[in-house]
Amino acid sequence: MARKQEKTAQAKIPNRNRYDVDEYLDEKVSFVNFKYTLTYLRRVKAPMAAAFILSILSSLIGLSGPLFIQHAMDVAVPNKDVRLLFFMAALLGGSIIVSIGLGAIRNILVARAGQSIIHDIRHDLFVHLQKLPFSFYDSRPHGKIFVRVVPYVNSVSDALSNGVLNFIIEILNIFFIIFFMFKVNGHLATVTILGLPVLALFIWTIKSRQRQAWQRVSNKNSNVNAYVQESIDGVRVTQAFDRQERNLGILDRLAGERNIEWMRAQYISNTVWFSTETISQIVFSFVYIMGAYWMHPMASFGMLLAMGNYAWRFWQPIINLANIYNTFVTGMSYLDRIFDTIAEPVVIEDAPGAVEFPFVRGHVEFKNVSFSYDGSRKVLKNVTFDGHPGESIAIVGPTGAGKTTIVNLLSRFYNIEEGQVLIDGQDVMKVTLPSLRSQMGIMLQDSFLFTGTIADNIRYGKLDATDEEIRTAAELIGANGFIEKLPKGYDTPITERGGGISHGEKQLLAFARTLLRNPRILVLDEATSSIDTGTEQLVQDGIRTLMKGRTSFIIAHRLSTIRDCTRIMYIDDGHIVECGTHEELLALKGYYYQLCQAQYAV
Repeated sequence: MARKQEKTAQAKIPNRNRYDVDEYLDEKVSFVNFKYTLTYLRRVKAPMAAAFILSILSSLIGLSGPLFIQHAMDVAVPNKDVRLLFFMAALLGGSIIVSIGLGAIRNILVARAGQSIIHDIRHDLFVHLQKLPFSFYDSRPHGKIFVRVVPYVNSVSDALSNGVLNFIIEILNIFFIIFFMFKVNGHLATVTILGLPVLALFIWTIKSRQRQAWQRVSNKNSNVNAYVQESIDGVRVTQAFDRQERNLGILDRLAGERNIEWMRAQYISNTVWFSTETISQIVFSFVYIMGAYWMHPMASFGMLLAMGNYAWRFWQPIINLANIYNTFVTGMSYLDRIFDTIAEPVVIEDAPGAVEFPFVRGHVEFKNVSFSYDGSRKVLKNVTFDGHPGESIAIVGPTGAGKTTIVNLLSRFYNIEEGQVLIDGQDVMKVTLPSLRSQMGIMLQDSFLFTGTIADNIRYGKLDATDEEIRTAAELIGANGFIEKLPKGYDTPITERGGGISHGEKQLLAFARTLLRNPRILVLDEATSSIDTGTEQLVQDGIRTLMKGRTSFIIAHRLSTIRDCTRIMYIDDGHIVECGTHEELLALKGYYYQLCQAQYAV
């Protein structure tokens, strides 16, 4: 509960959407995240179980080696039994080969399990990200989101597969080795394990500091990634304003902060390794000292060699556990960020019992709708209107008046807080999202295009569209002319975000993509803002054709785009202050009249 409140408080901090604002730190390991981890491990339980069995066999076979050495030194050598000596050597060599072979197979199984975990986490994370509301992306830099999908997921594979399995195996190895040591000599075995409580106490003391240190590294990595992505997206503005040196200074500062935190985390992690190595070497020395002291009559030379070997093997898994612990702590700092993203609530989702929307005629009603983005300032206040099939409704008004909010609520990009939005008498909050949006054509001001061809981008909203349908949509909207002039026509590749063509051409392609969907309800949000006057004339004919028999909502500042609409609503301060046709509103000489006068003056 406290953690949730902390996250909520963080979410309300101003300017959180910045590359240099660190994310919150957890004081303790989250039990919820631990349950998430077990979920992914269960999916690969078969190969992990096989790897576990192979690891035990490999360990037991490998641990038999010192016993062969002891028998050779204490029996074969004193008795000059060459045949027994060669037999012990063969058993030793065979045990080493079999142990290595089983270990190799085990490593292959673990590697496959690790890649499967990476695939599953990235798949679940990506699917979840596509369901999250716009508010999630508005509240944080996109670079901080990207770093969780690719680098962080790659980093946790070893911690979840090799780390967890090796942790269990090394614990078992310690018990196996203790058994073999006491079988050889109980006194020397006791000397070997005396340093273990000291090391355990040290690790327990610094574990919290170590985890938080790696969380800070995660934050700084995220900041660097966010700034680099922002700089790449804004490179044209950077060069236009000659900001290269200033930007380099910011990157150096962010990278420097990251390096400082990384060195601090490494210092803490290395103290674990250093302490383990130091204690193990001290204990290892004491084994030989006490063994030499007890040589007669308690110990033989072969026994001393065997115990020295086991003492080295005993501390090897402990050293490995220290390394695994370091890897796991680092991985958990990334897992916290990944699982926190997966735990983000999907605010916009189908309500319980939601029904499939049948064929939409297009009768839209807003009934006393109020809405706020931040929970305090209302963007819409008791908005009520209706739109009939075939009607074209223009929405105009000053910036921030609530124009885009109306179409966002109609499309259910946000949940309706107060009032109702109905389509054909059906509350949009009670129907499934796919059945609602599949019958809507939405073109936003940001005409985003994806990597692919011209045809791929037009086909994006209707994957089964034929080439002829694509061409018809492009001709209707007036895009066919510039497409035919491109080197490969409709097969011309487009780079990320539509690089290589003008902004107006990108909007024409986005318009064709919307037309191809053949929607029952059409939403155009400043869709012609970047189209020049000559091109806009071509688009108007396509818009008029598209609007026939459909309910259309058009947000635009150009009078040429909205003057022929059947109704124009002027929005100001969250209210509909005027409503009527172009001629009716001009006759009122109110808000709309002033808007027209201002445009005519320009």
